[in-house]
Amino acid sequence: MKLVIVSGLSGSGKSIALETLEDCGYYCIDNLPVALLDAFVKQVMIANQNIFRKTALGIDARTQSQSLGEFPDTLKMMDKLGIDCEVLYLQAEPETLLKRFSETRRKHPLTDSAHSLSEAIELERQLLEPIAQEADLLIDTTSTNVHQLRELVRVRVGAKQNRLMSLYFQSFGFKHGIPLDTDFVFDARCLPNPHWEPALRSKTGKDVEVVEFLNRSGDVQAYLDDIVALLERWIPRFEAENRSYLTIAVGCTGGQHRSVYLVEALARHFRESVHDILLRHRELS
Repeated sequence: MKLVIVSGLSGSGKSIALETLEDCGYYCIDNLPVALLDAFVKQVMIANQNIFRKTALGIDARTQSQSLGEFPDTLKMMDKLGIDCEVLYLQAEPETLLKRFSETRRKHPLTDSAHSLSEAIELERQLLEPIAQEADLLIDTTSTNVHQLRELVRVRVGAKQNRLMSLYFQSFGFKHGIPLDTDFVFDARCLPNPHWEPALRSKTGKDVEVVEFLNRSGDVQAYLDDIVALLERWIPRFEAENRSYLTIAVGCTGGQHRSVYLVEALARHFRESVHDILLRHRELS
């Protein structure tokens, strides 16, 4: 049986994640108190395995229960029962969350006479820290729109076919901010920049002209070889820790040329491995 626990900050996209998993065939239940998780797994999921073969549960801080601190022990219990459980945690920068609540005029579930919106966001972050620390997959939605989030959840969780670790390669532009939901970040700004070639400026690292330009650079090829060597050495160590996902981000100035080229090359190389390979070009989306 497969269980995905979806948690995270209010306004970060938990409802969208659950809806996407439902579209992927998961039986979804939102806002289940952590205190009931043990009983739900033992008395509902295991007793009705045909119905709850693929289940997603939304857990948040609305109950403000002390049982949130017992979440790690609950995960250990599910592991002993043979439940294949993954924890998906969504977050966003406080400024982004403030803007989203302001634009939608929604009330944060933890705001009251004693807590302003910004204070409620920080309180929720603290309450959910035990879940965040156990997350198999962290998605930061600060720079992600609804459609991009649906695709991220679909390819990284909903469509996963096996228990092998997934490698997620992402290109980005430093001038648009570093992605926070990543394990390795590589900076390609030291490499020759096709942007300064007038004929290549409007193209991307997926276009043959840019590919040929970067293929001719010894520095680019050496940089690519070094990344491959580092990942091939350390990926087995992450697998030994039972990691489900490993995120590798490569950035250049604008996220159009060098980072796209390198991520495409990395994905091609590691597709020959046994891992699920996921690919995204953040600035090209």
